Amino acid sequence: MSITREELQVVPAGTWTLDPVHSSIGFEIAYMGGSFRGHFDGVDARLEDGLLVGSARVETVQVKDENLEAHLQSPDFFDAERHPELRFESSDIERDGDRVTVRGEITIKGVTEPVELHGTIGAPTVNAGGRDVFGLQLETVVDRTNFGVNWNMPLPDGRPALANEVELTADLFLIREA
Repeated sequence: MSITREELQVVPAGTWTLDPVHSSIGFEIAYMGGSFRGHFDGVDARLEDGLLVGSARVETVQVKDENLEAHLQSPDFFDAERHPELRFESSDIERDGDRVTVRGEITIKGVTEPVELHGTIGAPTVNAGGRDVFGLQLETVVDRTNFGVNWNMPLPDGRPALANEVELTADLFLIREA
């Protein structure tokens, strides 16, 4: 099946839900001269009527150290007890071939800010189970302090251990609802 020029300019129609097995939401931040990465296991997303809505449960944050996971869930960072979910809602999606720009609002720690995500979108195809699927990869950078995520500590030379800018990534695999 070939894709028409018109189809390369629009987001797939219909209602699409997340395949959590093949999808991920992650983050990366500069930390002490290197990078610190993590992801969320409890994610959900839905594309309906050309708008994307997604969420991640804070309690599912995964990094390579359980003590750090607990610290990320504390009030110093995400405050999972009072703010159990990160949320994104789009207001506009623009597509140009395989490139996509998604504008919307992201809510972290109870604070909502406008954001623009950029990435790629795959052409819908049929999977081995006969279902229509497509991939959507998005990324953006946010200033964590805008959301009240202010924890830091000074290094011996006076620089902060943790940067303020955080790269957020979403690798979504969406399946058309039957």
